[in-house]
Amino acid sequence: MTRLSINLNKVALIRNARGGQRPSVQHAAHICVDAGAEGITLHPRPDGRHALAEDVFELKEWLPVELNVEGNPFAEEEVVRGYHYPGFMEILRQAQPTQATLVPDAAHQRTSDHGWMLTKDERSRLRPVVDELKDAGCRVSLFMDPDLEAIERAAKLGADRIELYTEEYAKAFEDSRTEDVLPRYISAAEVAHDLGLGVNAGHDLDVENLGLFLQHVPHVLEVSIGQAIVADALEYGLAQTVRRYLKVIGQSSD
Repeated sequence: MTRLSINLNKVALIRNARGGQRPSVQHAAHICVDAGAEGITLHPRPDGRHALAEDVFELKEWLPVELNVEGNPFAEEEVVRGYHYPGFMEILRQAQPTQATLVPDAAHQRTSDHGWMLTKDERSRLRPVVDELKDAGCRVSLFMDPDLEAIERAAKLGADRIELYTEEYAKAFEDSRTEDVLPRYISAAEVAHDLGLGVNAGHDLDVENLGLFLQHVPHVLEVSIGQAIVADALEYGLAQTVRRYLKVIGQSSD
């Protein structure tokens, strides 16, 4: 059955708006795990606007489920408004998460908005990164659009998984035109699976559109959801929200 990994970036964003430790990323992770989540995701960016490197390190100390750390592997060490960002690869080296999801986002980009095309230059730069992470025992996932040629290149690069970028699907769901885009995601998942790649999915998935996606797109091992879960938690509470999403996943797997 598909696993649910919960992205806690927005919890960190609220905390950082005032400083201090409320709301606590660690406490939120405890609630999610106790409610049945099988993974926690953090995406520490260089500007420190939400999840911080310290959040990753603290989670790694106790987390009993999979830790997925997302980010651009070429984001280097820097200091922004007093926050010391050690560089994405250094975070991974210290934390040694279960999974690293490599995302081609710019330093000050509001949110991830495209996957790797895996051009010749990108492949050249990513190959030693993928090799290093795999040698360290870290599962490597590449954030990808449902582009079949790019997915084939991901397999040749040695990635373990891809994460399908699902914003296009989410927008189509809102407009009642999922039949226009679902075939692309179905084909992408089938091709990835046939090439030996695991399939993850994430971005703008929510309790309304998740079920339809999982009912149609095969081989999805994990969905990573953050914004919608934190938003829904304002109404239902975090633990109950996690259970609602797990129920959708369970019903989609029947």
